[in-house]
Amino acid sequence: MIGNLKEREKEILRYLYEENESSVSELSKKLKVSVVTIRSDLEKLEKKGFAVKTHGGAQPVYNKAIIERLGWMSEEKCRIAKKAAELINDGDRVIILAGTTSSLIGKYLYDKRDVHIVTNSTYLLNYVRNNANIKVTLIGGEFIPDAEATVGAIALRELENFSVKMCFIGSDGFSLKNGITANHIEVAEIAKKVAERSETTVLVTDSSKYNKNGFAFIQSANKVNAIITDDKFPSEELVNFKEQGVEMILV
Repeated sequence: MIGNLKEREKEILRYLYEENESSVSELSKKLKVSVVTIRSDLEKLEKKGFAVKTHGGAQPVYNKAIIERLGWMSEEKCRIAKKAAELINDGDRVIILAGTTSSLIGKYLYDKRDVHIVTNSTYLLNYVRNNANIKVTLIGGEFIPDAEATVGAIALRELENFSVKMCFIGSDGFSLKNGITANHIEVAEIAKKVAERSETTVLVTDSSKYNKNGFAFIQSANKVNAIITDDKFPSEELVNFKEQGVEMILV
């Protein structure tokens, strides 16, 4: 989503995140464009969901950390999400967990019919809120801004109400040695629960996460049915995952 922004819009966002809130006149001076131009840019950023206009200026909508992660390997993340969306058929009931790759799956469901998504991702709503063919159940819980996710006891309890064909989870690290991991304990607990409530578990993650180790353990890598990652994943490791019964899908 951030890849669709123009360069000046990205610059404005950078200043907004540095200051948390900036005035129109300040932005005009920093970017050396007119006040009228800045006001126009801020209106566009507001319509795109990245900023909220305030009296005389604007402030960012999303947490800085998630914006930075969205910008990292953005093309690869889009390819991964698109391939994941191809696994979803008309009439499917699926769980899509919060993540900067998994949340993008919603972007590629425009041609699907009668799909019901259960999710804890508030970011995914950007892509499905106006899709009449997609039904969304957003589970409650404690909100984590830097993950755009709901977690905690309420979320875990609500997930007990669902049983789905397939779930899509993300990670902050994965390997056969250390398994699939997350940086937040609460995020890891949600992922564990989701795997229990699904027939098939698919990990969607870019190759930069390979051999990294997050703080909290989710599950062994050979417990997922498939891993969708990008073509930068080391080819010599493919056979090791396949020997463990994991389908590796590179895009």
